[in-house]
Amino acid sequence: MTNPLDSIWTKLQAMIEEDEDAPLHVGEAMLSWTYLTAMKDLQRYEEIGLNTTTDNEVKDILQDAYKLCESQTKQLEDLLTKEGVPLPDNAPQKPKSSPDDVPPGVKGTDNEITNGLSVKIAAAIVECASGQSQAIRNDIGKMWFEFQTELLTFGMKLKGLMKKRGWLKVPPYYIPPGKIN
Repeated sequence: MTNPLDSIWTKLQAMIEEDEDAPLHVGEAMLSWTYLTAMKDLQRYEEIGLNTTTDNEVKDILQDAYKLCESQTKQLEDLLTKEGVPLPDNAPQKPKSSPDDVPPGVKGTDNEITNGLSVKIAAAIVECASGQSQAIRNDIGKMWFEFQTELLTFGMKLKGLMKKRGWLKVPPYYIPPGKIN
């Protein structure tokens, strides 16, 4: 049996060449610009987390997230530059520091760091879906699909760590009236 994602991927790749030369429409440009801004801000958050945590598993997940954002950022910067869209002005990188230099009252906990990262990744996944739904150019739709797939894969890894550590925030369970467990 064929993997449905492989089938979708093959179809997308076949369709891409059809309209790569068309200019971005306003929505494609805006979503790309906004998402680039969000990814750059997420990198600053990851740098803050790396400067704060002493937990090796949290450091690893933050480094993975940073690499993911760096890859997507590069792709978006190349696209926007090629299309003539000015790049956003973002905050500079945070300098590296030792977690021991951060005062305890200022330092985020590993629980706070991972939950903040989780919320930002979830928001990015929604933005990718929005980008896919608004894309007219097939190469842009493919880009959003790739980004979303990368984020979903990373999100599963992050969720696994959060569940293992008891940091995953779960809403209350809903049990309809009259239902017996």
